[in-house]
Amino acid sequence: MKIVSKALLSGAIFLSTAAGFYSPLAHAEESKVSIMLDGYPLPFPVQPAVMNGTTMVPFRAISEALGITVKWEPASQSIIATKPQGSATKQVVLKMGSRNPTVDGQMVQLSAPPQTVRGSTMIPLSFFGQQFGATVNWNQATRTVSITSPREAMYTVGFYALSSFDQRSKIPNFNAVAFGWSRIDTNGQFTTTGKEYKWPQAAGTVTPESIVQEAVSQGTSPYLMVYSVDGNHELTKILENAQLQEQTISQIVSTATDKQFKGITLDLEGLGWSGDKAKARSDYNAFIQNLSAKAHQAGLKLTVVLHPLNSSYAGYDYKTLGKLADDLIIMAYDYGQKAAPEPLDKVDEAIKLALKETSRDKLILGISMGSEKDSTVNAKVGLAKRYNLKGIAIWRLGIIGERAWTKMNEAIEFK
Repeated sequence: MKIVSKALLSGAIFLSTAAGFYSPLAHAEESKVSIMLDGYPLPFPVQPAVMNGTTMVPFRAISEALGITVKWEPASQSIIATKPQGSATKQVVLKMGSRNPTVDGQMVQLSAPPQTVRGSTMIPLSFFGQQFGATVNWNQATRTVSITSPREAMYTVGFYALSSFDQRSKIPNFNAVAFGWSRIDTNGQFTTTGKEYKWPQAAGTVTPESIVQEAVSQGTSPYLMVYSVDGNHELTKILENAQLQEQTISQIVSTATDKQFKGITLDLEGLGWSGDKAKARSDYNAFIQNLSAKAHQAGLKLTVVLHPLNSSYAGYDYKTLGKLADDLIIMAYDYGQKAAPEPLDKVDEAIKLALKETSRDKLILGISMGSEKDSTVNAKVGLAKRYNLKGIAIWRLGIIGERAWTKMNEAIEFK
C-alpha cells in the first residue's frame, strides 16, 4: 500500500478539471474503485465513482461510519454535518452544486461540487481527510482507497487475570478493569479460592486490595469478575436451584462490596450449546434480573460478558440482558484458531446482530490479544468506532504486545 501525500492526492486521484457530473465514463469507472475503512470494506448505497478525475463518494455512508452526524436542509438544499472534537463541535455546511462549503463558518473550496446520484449525495473523497481528520491512502494497482478514521476517545475496559501482574502499570489507561479473581466452581458454588480464577497472593507490599484501591485513586473503576463455564452443568445447577442462586448472588454482591469494587463483571459461558435453549435464555434472564437488582441496590454496576449471537451458544437473550445490565461485552473471538486474527466478517456480523437486539450505548466489543497482532487489532477497533459502540474490552493485561499497544494508541485515546 502506497501512502500518498496531500499534494500527490490532489494531483492524481482528486484533481477536478471541471465541474463534476455523472457521466457514462464515470459510470464505467465506478466499479473499479473500492473503499476500505480501517481495513474493512465499507458498503455504499451508490458505488464510488471517478468523475472528471475526482473520486466521488456517498457522503452520508462515510460520515456516519466516522461518527459524523448528517442533517439535510431541504429549503436551502444543504447538508449540515457535525462532529464533536474535544470540547468543541465542528460544523460543515455543503450546498448542492456549490464548490464553496463552510467549515465552522469559514468558506473553503471543493475540487468538485456535491451532486445527487441515484438519491445519494456524492462529494470528493479528499474532503474527509481535509476536514474530518481521516487519513486517505491510494493503491493505484488495485484502485483501492483506504481510509483510516481519526484518533478519538473511547470507553475502554481491560481484563486482569492472575498472570496480568507484569502489566499492572497499564491499569490507569482504562476506564474500567475487570479483575478475574473469582468463579463458580463445578459444584455451582461461588468461590475466590479456585485454581485459575482466585483471590491472588500478596507480592511483598503489593496486595490485591492495594491494586484495587490504587485503580480507584487513578480514576479507573475496578470490577469483580466472576467466571464460569457450563462444561459440567455448574451454571445450570445455579439457574435451576433457587436456593443456590440466592446464595450465589448474595456472595457475589457481598464480596464485591466488601472488597470495595465499583461493579461486577459476569462472564458465565457455554449456555445454550445443547438442550432446551429457550429455557436456558429464560433462566439466565431471571438470574441476571435478580443479580442486577441486588447489585444496583448495593451501588454496584453490572457488566455481562456474552458469546456473540453468531456463535454456537444460544443461551443468551441480548434484548432482555441489555435492559437489565449496565453494559454488555460481546466476546467476538474464538471463531477459529485461537492464535489467528479473528475474521472481520464474523466480528462485523456479531456487532450487527447485537445492534438488532440492544442499543449501541450498551455494547462493548471484546478483542482478544491472544488472537490479534499489531497489524490486525485496529481493524477490530475500527469496527467498534464504525458502529459507534460504547467502547472496547481488551482480553487481557499480561499478553498485550507493546507494538499492538502502540498501534491501539494511534486509533483511540485511552483515558
